[in-house]
Amino acid sequence: MRSVILAALLGAAFAAQAQLYRWTDAQGRVHVTDTPPPPSAKNVRSRSTDAAPAAGAGEPYALQLAVKNHPVKLYTAPDCAPCGTARALLNARGVPFSEVSVIDERQAEELKKVAGSLSVPSILVGSSVQKGFEQGMYHALLDAAGYPRTGILPARQQAEPKPAPPPSAAAPAAQGDDEDAAPATGPYAPR
Repeated sequence: MRSVILAALLGAAFAAQAQLYRWTDAQGRVHVTDTPPPPSAKNVRSRSTDAAPAAGAGEPYALQLAVKNHPVKLYTAPDCAPCGTARALLNARGVPFSEVSVIDERQAEELKKVAGSLSVPSILVGSSVQKGFEQGMYHALLDAAGYPRTGILPARQQAEPKPAPPPSAAAPAAQGDDEDAAPATGPYAPR
């Protein structure tokens, strides 16, 4: 009976790990561990489990639950002051979030589908959307989703994503007439 309980406890412990190693020692004994084997190990195999990443293991349960049930996604644009303020609020509150910098058509379509417009910043908390930045509404959405209030979690330092240069900026077009080139637009376009 004790061995069944021990096996169940070991199985539960191993299931919670993000990486497992199976290896054979010099005496031919097979080991299964969550730490890398020694250099003398033979037949080393590793596999990742479907468990949550180890980074979340030390986070408070309320935060883990909120992230699982109501993930936060922030839609921003480069050089957008309210976007920076929204990011700072999430960082100060310690909320893990993903950020989409809307710089191309694909991202614009995603934002339009989520928020119904191209308004930035827009925040998606679970299935709730807030267009624009309004501090009270952001806090209300996060409170309703179960995220701990400001000051409970350590502040985060997530910075504005650095957008990749568009293909046209990476390889400037040759001078002259090109039938396939897109027409120039903007305040300095030829008229």
